[in-house]
Amino acid sequence: MILHESCKDDSSLIVEKQYSSRLCSPSLRCTSESVLDSTRLRNEDKRKKELLLRSRIAVCLVGGARKFELTGPSIAENILNVYPNADLFLNSPLDKDSFKFSIFKDIAPSIASIRIFKPTKLDETEFQRRVLTPSGSPNGRQGLLQYFNLVEGCLTLINAFQIQNNFTYDWIVRTRVDGYWNAPLAPDNFLPNDHYLVPSGSRYGGCNDRLGIGNLDTSQIALSRLSLIPQLDAAGFRQLNSETAFKDQLTTQGVKFLENRLPFCIVSARRLGFPPNGLPVASMSSPGPLSGAYCRPCTPICVGPCADDIMAILPSWSRIDGENGTLQFCDAHGEWESGWENNFDRFAGEKLVQLRKRVIESKFEKCVKDFDEMKKRTVNWDAPAATHICGIVSRR
Repeated sequence: MILHESCKDDSSLIVEKQYSSRLCSPSLRCTSESVLDSTRLRNEDKRKKELLLRSRIAVCLVGGARKFELTGPSIAENILNVYPNADLFLNSPLDKDSFKFSIFKDIAPSIASIRIFKPTKLDETEFQRRVLTPSGSPNGRQGLLQYFNLVEGCLTLINAFQIQNNFTYDWIVRTRVDGYWNAPLAPDNFLPNDHYLVPSGSRYGGCNDRLGIGNLDTSQIALSRLSLIPQLDAAGFRQLNSETAFKDQLTTQGVKFLENRLPFCIVSARRLGFPPNGLPVASMSSPGPLSGAYCRPCTPICVGPCADDIMAILPSWSRIDGENGTLQFCDAHGEWESGWENNFDRFAGEKLVQLRKRVIESKFEKCVKDFDEMKKRTVNWDAPAATHICGIVSRR
C-alpha cells in the first residue's frame, strides 16, 4: 500500500509508506528475505484486522438510492461483512429509488439508524454564497448544500446513538450510497495518530470528498461540512467547490490527512464526452482501484496503452491514480448502453447478480414486508411508512 501525498497540500503531513513485497518471476528464485517480508506483512494485516474487529465502528452512507441494486450489495460485501461489528447508519433523501433500501434487510449485519426524509430546499446564507461556487456542481450551490447537509447528518445520527447507548465510536467510515466496491476495505485504511484518510485522485483542486475514515475527533471535524462554512468565510476563503472546501476545512482545523487508493467508484449517469477533456468515466469492470472516480457498467472503449494515453492528457485535478492496466474508460457521451445489465453481471459475480435481480424484481407487497422487518431490526428509525416508500416506484 502507498499512502500518497495528502491532496498535494504542503501544509499537511506527507507520508510515503511503501511495502515492497517482491514479486518472483518464473526465471527468478524467491529470496528468503522476500518470503519473510510477505509473511511479516500478512501478520501485520492480521493483527490490524483483529484489533478493528474489537473496535466500535460506525459506517454512514449518504445520498440517493439511484443504482443501489448495483452498489448496495457491493458495500455490504466489501465493508459491512468485512467488519461485521460495524453499525450501519443511513442518511438519504426520499425518492423513487428509495424502495431499493429494502435489501438492507438481507445484507446488513447491524443497523443502528435509518433516516429517509423528504428533501426540501435549503436557504442560502450570505457567507455560503461567498465561500461556495455553483460552478461545476450539477445542481449548483444548492446541490453542494444538500450534499453537505447529508454528510453532517451522519454526525447527528451517530452522536444521538452514542448518547443513547452511552459509548463512543473508535472509527467512523463515511461514504456514498452510490459507491460500487470491487474489493474489501483494507485494515490499513484506518490510520493511527489522529490522521484522516481520503481517496487519492479526482481532487478537483482540493481533496477527494467521496469517502473519509477517521477516529471520532477527526470525523467530527471532517463531517461538519455546513457548520464550518462560517469559519472558512472568516478565514477569507472564496468561491470554493466541494473538494477545495473540504481540503480547506481540514487544513484550517489542523486535521492531518492522507490519501490512499481505494477500491470503489461512483456510479453515475452523467453524460460526458469522449475522449474526456476534464471528467473521465471509468468502466466498472476496471481492476482499479478507482478511488471514487465516476463509473458506469459499459463495454470499455479504451484500455491498456489507450487508457494510459488518456491519463497523460487529463488535467491533474481530475486525474485517476492508476496504471499498468488498472483503468478502462467508457464513452459516456450518451445514456447507459443497451444491455448494461449483462455487462454488470459478467464482472460482478453471481452473488451480486442475484441481489441486483432481487431488488429490481421485488413486488410492492414484498417491498413493504422487507421494510417492516428491517424496521424491527433497526434501533433508530426515521422514515415514511413502508407503503409510501414502496408505492412511489409504482407511480414512476
